[in-house]
Amino acid sequence: MTGLRQRRVTGVRGSDGRVHVPPVEYDPVTAEPLTEHVDVASTGVVRSWSWAAEPLEGQPLSTPFAWALIQLDGADTSLLHAVDAGSAEQMRTGARVRARWAAERVGAITDIECFEISDEPGDPSVPGDEVTMITTPVRLHYTHSASPVESAFLRGLIEGRLLGQRCPACGKVYVPPRPACPTDGVPTTDEVELPDRGTVTTFCIVNVPFLGQRIKPPYVAAYVLLDGADIPFQHLVLGCAADEVRMGMRVEAVWKPREEWGPTMQNIDHFRPSGEPDASFDTYSQHL
Repeated sequence: MTGLRQRRVTGVRGSDGRVHVPPVEYDPVTAEPLTEHVDVASTGVVRSWSWAAEPLEGQPLSTPFAWALIQLDGADTSLLHAVDAGSAEQMRTGARVRARWAAERVGAITDIECFEISDEPGDPSVPGDEVTMITTPVRLHYTHSASPVESAFLRGLIEGRLLGQRCPACGKVYVPPRPACPTDGVPTTDEVELPDRGTVTTFCIVNVPFLGQRIKPPYVAAYVLLDGADIPFQHLVLGCAADEVRMGMRVEAVWKPREEWGPTMQNIDHFRPSGEPDASFDTYSQHL
């Protein structure tokens, strides 16, 4: 990582003489720790590639590019990185490429913005401090297929309604709804519309900042038990100081403007204190 910040690519030599880039901590042959660092060139050859016609969020380039295995000059293994080839027609196995370095480097693989097709030599290295810590961003996207009761719940949110399902056996009301009662195992059959007021059962004050955070700490993430429901759900509680939130606090939903509504719980921006007296512990003690 220090080498990358200095516009150098550093590998490590194994017991069989091969130079591994990226460097590995242990020898693939003997499993012994490896310590002989070897600088290689920032130019190399494309060994294989795949074209990304529609780049995804968080990928190295926003225009079509190639993911490629690149064997740098002086290395015996290949490095996975992006190649800005301009078009798929310009991309080929065996193409010579050189690193395009980021203007500001921090000691991460993204210090190489990408590779580009070129026969020119690589850029010279520059001095810099040793890298002792790195931050690696992680993204995870889910595609969820909604069940019939979830679909009804999400359609209700578009209309500003909170719809739950009641178990015909025990009478418990679940919101967000569940297709089957976890207590009795029978399908929930009765749709129930609930108010957008409820009670804080438990909560957490978030004090630690993290990547992508949209609210400045401290703030409160709480479990809110809607009136008439038998299970709480998590949401933000704002509109008061974080240290004023408490178990039993009565809260009400603050909805986003109607033109921003969609099939999502984010239609409710947050909950805020309703000004009502706190609920007694007995009313929510079985829902913690």
